[in-house]
Amino acid sequence: MAEEKTISSRIIYEGRVVTLREDTVETADGQRRREVIALHRDCVAIVAVDGDDRVLLVKQYRKAADKELLEIPAGSIDSGEDPEETVRREMQEETGYLPGKVERLGGFYSTPGYCTEYLHLYLATELTPSQLYAEDTASISLVRVPVKEITSLLASGKIEDAKSIAGLHMYLEHRKTGNQGL
Repeated sequence: MAEEKTISSRIIYEGRVVTLREDTVETADGQRRREVIALHRDCVAIVAVDGDDRVLLVKQYRKAADKELLEIPAGSIDSGEDPEETVRREMQEETGYLPGKVERLGGFYSTPGYCTEYLHLYLATELTPSQLYAEDTASISLVRVPVKEITSLLASGKIEDAKSIAGLHMYLEHRKTGNQGL
């Protein structure tokens, strides 16, 4: 394995969402270079399916993309919070529903080339209305899509968010294989 040894690290920026760290690393062949790493809390990403076999997606404006995106619900794990607790909190905040059943589907790094963020992917089912007030979610709208339309929605390019594409594909595979191996 071609691991890199960290020679030194320093914080070059601390923000509300992300901290930037500059590392000097030594590669396996003895070369030294600088890497800037974005430190980000781990998150959850949620494929939520209601009793009518519809996936709950959220539509919201994303400044970095400078447009409205259609996504699966997601959010950062708070300090000391268990990922399943985060799933329940984020579902209430973003969709107004509380899942009766939460099942882990897997996980993945969002952008491992420069960011530490790891997304824990969950399936949320047995949904019941349970509105929780959250100030930063006022501009989110809920969109319900029948599961049978997810493949064509993905193929059309209407979902451009990587966590949603990965999460929905993982969910469809999970459904196809009869939920085995988890």
